[in-house]
Amino acid sequence: MDYEKFEELLKKTNLSKKEFSELVGMNYVSITNWNKSKIPPWVESWLENYISKKKYEHIKNIIKDEL
Repeated sequence: MDYEKFEELLKKTNLSKKEFSELVGMNYVSITNWNKSKIPPWVESWLENYISKKKYEHIKNIIKDEL
């Protein structure tokens, strides 16, 4: 994954780089340096799973509100 894709996925999550760093327990500076180095392979799947989780939570809340 390149840095542009990382930023695109991060935007879909509505998380800032700072919030992402706190959620994954990483130093914020390390994450901002990914534009100069390789992004770890786990990041893409983590963000995709986070996006899916948010969608399912949204659906669950809609159903819950209807009951």
